[in-house]
Amino acid sequence: MSDRKPRADAARNREAVLAAADTLFATCESPEAVTMADIAAAAGVGKATLFRGFGDRTGLIHALYETRLAPIRLAAEEGPPPLGPATPPLQRVPALLDAVLCFKIDNRHLALALEGIGGDSPYRAEHYERWHSTLQESLEKVPGLTDGDFAAHALLAAVRADLVEHLIGRQRMTRDQLRAQLAAFIARLLGSSAPRD
Repeated sequence: MSDRKPRADAARNREAVLAAADTLFATCESPEAVTMADIAAAAGVGKATLFRGFGDRTGLIHALYETRLAPIRLAAEEGPPPLGPATPPLQRVPALLDAVLCFKIDNRHLALALEGIGGDSPYRAEHYERWHSTLQESLEKVPGLTDGDFAAHALLAAVRADLVEHLIGRQRMTRDQLRAQLAAFIARLLGSSAPRD
């Protein structure tokens, strides 16, 4: 019984921290400018609470990103078509990439903060490996496509946050234009003559 209040406080603090971090990353010109001290102050908690709950700034960004991405990830892992694993690959690959693209558009601030973290290669990040593996698995079922591994990397490069930011933020491409161009690119890769279910 005595553990309930601390657990409730910790959960409340976690939600406050994630909400504060999300707001700060969304409203700050540069994700790098957002510090742990800024987040703690905005959430109304001490910096020690952040470090206990998330380890460091990178851990906090990962937690926020994963919280936002969870519904798409679950749909891809166990959901129905068009994202779920039972979907034919020629339908699933474009649907997965469109979902990732829309997520990056809607969460550009957060995706930029995560992809801009120095140190380890972004290609070794858990979320990247998960999407790569999911795409590769579907691509290897496409008749005539011989290199699902490289194709998955190439397609994920098309939805990197820095590219999305460049095309939408700088070149003023609309959401619909970017989605249409990505769909056309995927169709060319998969082969426009491939049968559609």
